[in-house]
Amino acid sequence: MKFKLIVGLGNPSTEHSGTWHNVGFLYIDHLRRGARMKKTEKQFEYAARAPFVLIKPTTWMNESGKAVAAALRYFKTKPDTMLVVHDDADILLGNYRLQFGRGAAGHRGVASIISHLGNHNFWRARIGIRKKPGAADGQMHSLRKRSPASALVLKKIHETDKPSLYGVFEEVANATLNCIENDSP
Repeated sequence: MKFKLIVGLGNPSTEHSGTWHNVGFLYIDHLRRGARMKKTEKQFEYAARAPFVLIKPTTWMNESGKAVAAALRYFKTKPDTMLVVHDDADILLGNYRLQFGRGAAGHRGVASIISHLGNHNFWRARIGIRKKPGAADGQMHSLRKRSPASALVLKKIHETDKPSLYGVFEEVANATLNCIENDSP
C-alpha cells in the first residue's frame, strides 16, 4: 500500500489542545518534526514530509469529512491511499489498530469522513486512549466497567501518559513505513 496522505483528526481550538481527542493532531506534529504547516483555503493545513503529505483539518472534529474530501481533491488522490489517525476509547492506552475499510464505530470524525466520501475505503490508525482501571496493580481489567468515551476524550493528557502515547506513535510510524517499503498492509 502506498500511503500518500496521513490525516490526523482533532479540534482546532486551544481549548482542545493537549486533550485525548486531539491525538491525531499530536501524531501529525510528532511526524512533521519541525516541517512547517501550510494553510490552505480548503479547510485543512498540510506539511510535506517525504514520503507523505501530513494533513490537519481546520474544521471541528465532527466535520472532518469536509476537510478530508477537500484534501483528497487538492492532492488528486483516492481514499485508499490515505491513513486517518485518531483517538479510540475502545483500545487501551499503549495499543493501536491499523485497519482498512471499517465503519466509524461511534467516532464522529470518522463518521463524517465516511459520509462525505460515500465509502469507508481508507486506512485508519486507531490510537488507544483508555487506561486500564486499577492499572497500578498491574492486573488486566475488563473494558466493560468504564466511563463513556465522551467523559474521557476532552480530558488533558497527563505527563505520565505521554511516554506510552509517543511510544505508540513510533510504532504506528514504523508500521506505516513498513507498509510502503513492502507494498503491503
